[in-house]
Amino acid sequence: MADEPRILLVDDERDIREPLAAYLGKNGMKVTQAAHAAAAREILAVHAIDLVLLDIMMPGEDGLSLARFLRATTEIPVILLTAKAEEMDRIIGLEIGSDDYVTKPFSPRELLARMKAVLRRSAGGTAVHAPDAQGFAFGPWILRTGDRELVDAHGVATPLSTGEYNLLHALVTHPRRVLTRDQLLDLSQGRELAAFERSIDNHISRLRRKIEADPASPQLVKTVWGGGYMLASDVRRI
Repeated sequence: MADEPRILLVDDERDIREPLAAYLGKNGMKVTQAAHAAAAREILAVHAIDLVLLDIMMPGEDGLSLARFLRATTEIPVILLTAKAEEMDRIIGLEIGSDDYVTKPFSPRELLARMKAVLRRSAGGTAVHAPDAQGFAFGPWILRTGDRELVDAHGVATPLSTGEYNLLHALVTHPRRVLTRDQLLDLSQGRELAAFERSIDNHISRLRRKIEADPASPQLVKTVWGGGYMLASDVRRI
């Protein structure tokens, strides 16, 4: 990541977008603006971006659709900008894999703090695992730490958000051990990002949909009632 984090701000409301871009620029961020998703896609195709600030409600393609595209094709962190009445959209956004959300009207100072937290987590993710570890094999999966990707027995990769990767890494490095939500937050470098209740539960739910044969009856990531979660599998370093 460059010394000046490169931010893509996507919001159709000019009176929000331009003052916010100016504020972030004064605080060490290099901001590129987009008034709609189509413009954002063009910018993403030609520019390296470290973080996307993304308004949910926009004409044309909405923010949730763009967030889904970003999560499926990149590991760029995403912070959603939402209105108070958009609780369901916020939940969907978190399920898609956004890294945080901020509710309008918001304090630019608070948003800046959240952005710095997300950027720290994104930049520091590679330090979570042991440098000599190439991967962790568990069940039918391999978590490759060098490439930060999850692959199946046929080498087919399953995309993981930064939060999902860090959480799964915490689990595979502590197999068959019950980890509380607080421990998982600490191990996944996520305590500073616990911006919504039961954030670990949301990440666990998304992980299960990706790694479990039947997410409704998980065999790999078990819930320990009153305790937390446990990876119920042997793990082999490869």
